[in-house]
Amino acid sequence: MSIFKRSCLVAISLGVAALSVSAPAALAAGKVECTVVVDARTGETIHRKGTCDQGFYPQSTFKLPLAMMGYDAGILTDAQNPRWPYQAKFNRSKREQQDTDPTIWERDSIVWYSQEMTRKLGKKAFGDYVRGFGYGNADVSGGPGNTDGLTESWLMSSLKISPDEQVAFLKRFLDGKLPISAQAVEKTKQIVPAFKGNADWHIQGKTGSGSMRNKAGKSDNSRPIGWFVGWARRENREVIFARLLVDTRRHADKPISFTVRDSLIADLPEIVGTK
Repeated sequence: MSIFKRSCLVAISLGVAALSVSAPAALAAGKVECTVVVDARTGETIHRKGTCDQGFYPQSTFKLPLAMMGYDAGILTDAQNPRWPYQAKFNRSKREQQDTDPTIWERDSIVWYSQEMTRKLGKKAFGDYVRGFGYGNADVSGGPGNTDGLTESWLMSSLKISPDEQVAFLKRFLDGKLPISAQAVEKTKQIVPAFKGNADWHIQGKTGSGSMRNKAGKSDNSRPIGWFVGWARRENREVIFARLLVDTRRHADKPISFTVRDSLIADLPEIVGTK
């Protein structure tokens, strides 16, 4: 936490512009798509197509900054610890009813593990980290859909981030410019899900799924949101990416985020010219 306290003001200054970029996600109409890829070393845009400057709920992509917070604060210790038992009071789906460690948490997107961690952080430290990271609109107040800011602000609630902001945030992370320890950076990298791409690309990233809210503030399953954000390496080349899809139909066969993830993995070699 000491590094966080010393560096918070610097990181806030990096994210000031980001706070004003995100448009209200609830006002977006129709299908929204974006793919943005930048060079991890220079930050130069390699590919940017679609609506990339509007903010939407980060959903489980927020497990990336949550891991950074957890390791920096000492709540998380390594890839296998702490391992917390599932409790019936969490009232989660069958998929989440398992004892969970940091690696399982990221791999299987275990919501209750995120919420237990933010409770341990506490409201002040949690808010300070989000603002210090310059993450999206940095609004962790909660509220929409009666959501709690500490445990649900990133879940179809007050916190929003655009694809452009996702990529900028991950570049700061990979460059070591976030107000967290170098150890927290390395330990976070170790638990980010990895995927084998085409043309020898090694991909690490996090999916996120959710839905828009309608005018009454209720979840609208006919307007699903899918994310895949992360970075990819091939030989001496590294890129950072974000792909977003806000669709106008239900995705009943598999989570929309899996569709987004699989399409990005398939498309990446062509996007960066290594097909």
